[in-house]
Amino acid sequence: MTALPQQTAALKRCFPPVVDADTRVLILGSLPGEVSLAQSQYYAHRQNRFWHLTGEVIGEDLAGMDYPARLRTLLAHRVGLWDVVAEARRDGSLDSNIRDHAGNDLPGLIASLPGLAAIAFNGGTAARIGMKALGAMGDRHQIVRLPSSSPAYTLPYAEKLSAWQALRAWLPGPPR
Repeated sequence: MTALPQQTAALKRCFPPVVDADTRVLILGSLPGEVSLAQSQYYAHRQNRFWHLTGEVIGEDLAGMDYPARLRTLLAHRVGLWDVVAEARRDGSLDSNIRDHAGNDLPGLIASLPGLAAIAFNGGTAARIGMKALGAMGDRHQIVRLPSSSPAYTLPYAEKLSAWQALRAWLPGPPR
C-alpha cells in the first residue's frame, strides 16, 4: 500500500494594522481565524469575545456596531490592533495549528507610534511569538499578557474581562 501525499495547510495572511499616530495601546493577536479571513475582518467569529471585552474596557458597545465603526471607535479611544504573524500555514483556526510562520515587523510598527504606552497580547501564542519578535524593544513599553478572547480558550468571560480591564491604565478619558 502506498502512502497518500500529505495535504499542505493553506497559507494564511494577516490584515494590515489598525493604528494611527495617537495609538497608546496596541493589542496584538496571533493570526486571523477562518471566519475572520473569509469576512476580511478582525475577530469576525461571533463567539470570539474580542469586541465585547474591548468594548467594556473603553465603555463603548463595539459588538453592536458595524465593522468600520468598530475600527473608528477603537482609534478614537487610542487603541490599535494587529497580529504578530504575517503569514503561516494553518489548518483551521487554532493557534496550535500554526506552522512555518513569518512574523510581522513589530519593531517597525512600534517605532512609528510615538505615543505608544502599552503592548497587549491577546492570548499565549501571540505573547510567545510577539515577545520573541520584540526582543529588547519590549523593555521600552508596558507588556500585558491577556487571556485569549477566543472561544477555544474556555476561561469564564468574567475572568477574561477582569484581566482585560488592566488596559484602562494606559487609556485617556473620553475619546478625541
